[in-house]
Amino acid sequence: MSNLIKAKELLSSGKYTCVLIKGEESYTSVSRGVKPLVKWYADGVKLSDFSAADKVVGKATAFLYALLGVKEVFAKVMSVSAKAVLEEKCIRAEYESLVPNIINRKGDGICPFEEAVLNTKNKEETYKIIRHKMQEMGIDL
Repeated sequence: MSNLIKAKELLSSGKYTCVLIKGEESYTSVSRGVKPLVKWYADGVKLSDFSAADKVVGKATAFLYALLGVKEVFAKVMSVSAKAVLEEKCIRAEYESLVPNIINRKGDGICPFEEAVLNTKNKEETYKIIRHKMQEMGIDL
Protein backbone atom coordinates (compact mmCIF):
# COMPACT_ATOMS: atom_id res chain seq x y z
CA MET A 1 0.00 0.00 0.00
CA SER A 2 1.39 3.41 -0.94
CA ASN A 3 2.26 6.05 1.65
CA LEU A 4 -0.40 8.39 0.27
CA ILE A 5 -3.11 5.75 0.53
CA LYS A 6 -2.08 5.07 4.14
CA ALA A 7 -2.14 8.81 4.92
CA LYS A 8 -5.57 9.21 3.30
CA GLU A 9 -6.97 6.26 5.25
CA LEU A 10 -5.65 7.65 8.53
CA LEU A 11 -7.11 11.07 7.71
CA SER A 12 -10.44 9.41 6.89
CA SER A 13 -10.56 7.89 10.38
CA GLY A 14 -11.55 11.37 11.58
CA LYS A 15 -8.95 11.40 14.36
CA TYR A 16 -6.54 13.84 12.68
CA THR A 17 -6.51 17.05 10.67
CA CYS A 18 -3.29 16.18 8.89
CA VAL A 19 -1.20 13.05 8.42
CA LEU A 20 2.28 12.59 6.94
CA ILE A 21 3.67 9.13 6.22
CA LYS A 22 6.89 7.69 4.80
CA GLY A 23 7.27 3.95 5.24
CA GLU A 24 6.86 3.12 8.92
CA GLU A 25 7.39 6.74 10.01
CA SER A 26 4.38 8.99 10.53
CA TYR A 27 3.43 12.38 11.91
CA THR A 28 -0.13 13.32 12.78
CA SER A 29 -1.86 16.37 14.19
CA VAL A 30 -5.24 17.37 15.52
CA SER A 31 -4.40 21.09 15.24
CA ARG A 32 -6.21 23.10 12.61
CA GLY A 33 -4.79 25.34 9.93
CA VAL A 34 -1.10 25.99 9.33
CA LYS A 35 -0.04 25.42 12.94
CA PRO A 36 1.19 21.78 12.78
CA LEU A 37 3.24 22.41 9.63
CA VAL A 38 4.78 25.58 11.03
CA LYS A 39 5.66 23.74 14.24
CA TRP A 40 7.27 20.81 12.43
CA TYR A 41 9.26 23.20 10.23
CA ALA A 42 10.33 25.35 13.20
CA ASP A 43 11.36 22.21 15.11
CA GLY A 44 13.47 21.02 12.17
CA VAL A 45 11.45 17.85 11.61
CA LYS A 46 12.70 16.15 8.43
CA LEU A 47 9.72 15.37 6.18
CA SER A 48 11.48 15.06 2.85
CA ASP A 49 9.70 12.62 0.51
CA PHE A 50 6.77 12.11 2.90
CA SER A 51 3.21 11.78 1.61
CA ALA A 52 0.64 14.09 3.21
CA ALA A 53 -3.12 13.99 3.65
CA ASP A 54 -4.78 17.13 4.99
CA LYS A 55 -8.32 18.36 5.49
CA VAL A 56 -7.73 21.80 3.94
CA VAL A 57 -4.83 23.02 1.82
CA GLY A 58 -4.62 26.67 0.83
CA LYS A 59 -1.71 28.55 -0.70
CA ALA A 60 0.01 29.10 2.67
CA THR A 61 -0.20 25.39 3.52
CA ALA A 62 1.05 24.44 0.05
CA PHE A 63 4.15 26.59 0.53
CA LEU A 64 4.73 24.98 3.94
CA TYR A 65 4.52 21.52 2.40
CA ALA A 66 7.09 22.68 -0.19
CA LEU A 67 9.38 23.93 2.59
CA LEU A 68 9.04 20.60 4.39
CA GLY A 69 9.97 18.72 1.21
CA VAL A 70 6.94 16.44 0.90
CA LYS A 71 6.52 14.64 -2.42
CA GLU A 72 2.73 14.46 -2.63
CA VAL A 73 -0.30 16.04 -0.97
CA PHE A 74 -3.93 14.99 -0.79
CA ALA A 75 -6.54 17.45 0.52
CA LYS A 76 -10.23 17.08 1.10
CA VAL A 77 -10.44 20.75 0.06
CA MET A 78 -7.71 22.51 -1.92
CA SER A 79 -7.61 26.04 -3.32
CA VAL A 80 -6.69 26.73 -6.94
CA SER A 81 -3.64 28.74 -5.81
CA ALA A 82 -2.48 25.86 -3.56
CA LYS A 83 -2.70 23.44 -6.48
CA ALA A 84 -0.64 25.85 -8.60
CA VAL A 85 2.06 26.14 -5.91
CA LEU A 86 2.28 22.38 -5.47
CA GLU A 87 2.52 21.79 -9.21
CA GLU A 88 5.14 24.54 -9.58
CA LYS A 89 7.22 22.88 -6.84
CA CYS A 90 6.81 19.44 -8.52
CA ILE A 91 4.69 18.09 -5.67
CA ARG A 92 1.91 15.75 -6.76
CA ALA A 93 -1.49 17.17 -5.77
CA GLU A 94 -4.76 15.29 -5.25
CA TYR A 95 -8.00 16.64 -3.84
CA GLU A 96 -11.66 15.86 -3.36
CA SER A 97 -12.79 19.43 -3.92
CA LEU A 98 -10.99 22.26 -5.71
CA VAL A 99 -12.18 25.74 -4.66
CA PRO A 100 -11.29 29.30 -5.71
CA ASN A 101 -10.17 30.25 -2.17
CA ILE A 102 -10.11 28.79 1.32
CA ILE A 103 -12.82 30.40 3.44
CA ASN A 104 -12.17 31.57 7.02
CA ARG A 105 -13.63 29.71 9.98
CA LYS A 106 -16.48 32.21 10.37
CA GLY A 107 -17.43 31.57 6.76
CA ASP A 108 -17.60 35.26 5.92
CA GLY A 109 -14.41 35.79 3.92
CA ILE A 110 -11.11 34.39 2.73
CA CYS A 111 -8.82 32.55 5.17
CA PRO A 112 -6.43 35.08 6.74
CA PHE A 113 -3.39 32.98 5.84
CA GLU A 114 -4.50 32.47 2.26
CA GLU A 115 -5.09 36.21 2.00
CA ALA A 116 -1.73 37.08 3.58
CA VAL A 117 0.24 35.09 0.98
CA LEU A 118 -1.88 35.76 -2.11
CA ASN A 119 0.85 37.75 -3.87
CA THR A 120 3.93 35.81 -2.75
CA LYS A 121 5.92 33.35 -4.81
CA ASN A 122 8.90 32.56 -2.56
CA LYS A 123 8.52 29.83 0.06
CA GLU A 124 10.95 31.38 2.57
CA GLU A 125 9.20 34.77 2.28
CA THR A 126 5.87 33.00 2.70
CA TYR A 127 7.06 31.32 5.90
CA LYS A 128 7.96 34.72 7.40
CA ILE A 129 4.54 36.12 6.40
CA ILE A 130 2.78 33.12 7.97
CA ARG A 131 4.75 33.44 11.23
CA HIS A 132 3.98 37.16 11.37
CA LYS A 133 0.29 36.50 10.77
CA MET A 134 0.27 33.85 13.52
CA GLN A 135 1.79 36.34 15.98
CA GLU A 136 -0.71 38.99 14.88
CA MET A 137 -3.57 36.55 15.53
CA GLY A 138 -2.13 35.34 18.85
CA ILE A 139 -1.51 31.78 17.64
CA ASP A 140 1.26 30.09 19.62
CA LEU A 141 3.24 27.06 18.58
